[in-house]
Amino acid sequence: MKYKYKKSFRTKKKRSVFNIFKNKFFLLGCLASTVLAGLVYLFIFSPIFQIKNIAVLGTEKTPEQEIRNIISDNTKNIFLSDLKEIDRMLCQKYPQIAKIDMERVLPDALLVQIEERKPVAVFSKNEDYFFIDKEAVIFERISERPSEMLIIKSERDIVQKEQLDQILKINSELTIPIEEILIVSEKRLNAKTSEGWEIYFNPERDLDWQLEELDILLKERVPFEKRGALEYIDLRFEKIYIYPEHR
Repeated sequence: MKYKYKKSFRTKKKRSVFNIFKNKFFLLGCLASTVLAGLVYLFIFSPIFQIKNIAVLGTEKTPEQEIRNIISDNTKNIFLSDLKEIDRMLCQKYPQIAKIDMERVLPDALLVQIEERKPVAVFSKNEDYFFIDKEAVIFERISERPSEMLIIKSERDIVQKEQLDQILKINSELTIPIEEILIVSEKRLNAKTSEGWEIYFNPERDLDWQLEELDILLKERVPFEKRGALEYIDLRFEKIYIYPEHR
């Protein structure tokens, strides 16, 4: 007896293109892409977050409108603004700026707070005069020598911060007004008093000791009535020199 076998064929269901759209993962992916595209447009291309207002505060000598123009030319979108680069550009262009704080104010504004440098003395080289601040930054040229501020003279183009601190200490602690201080070297400062005579300091030695010794000298050996012919007091060494010698 012969048996006949029928070949069994498993029919594969063809996946319809429309069935893909019924897949929840695909739909979620499409939704996420749509939301992402919408957010990209909203935060980058939408006019909502394009900077329209720039408020600049704290300026006295720095031109406010110029700062506003520079910021406007270098940034459009409040989220894409490189505030650190703008800070660098402004400080480089305007040396009188000590510090800048920039704050994003949603949706379309920047708040710019400027802190300008304050002069503590006047730096002089070759009869040119510049303001210098407490950080020893020489930041603004002035047309003439001011009479009310301490003059710091030097043959170099810079003043070290430590040197400046010592000079300001001398100027603040002396009872005799100082008109100018010449930086001769790292080991010598010449202070010219308003009385016309000079004091020689050594910045590398104990400055407090030098100031204390000077105070004692002025009280005990060289009071005001004896300083008419005085030319200098030299405090740079262990022995103090007075010229001409006072007894």
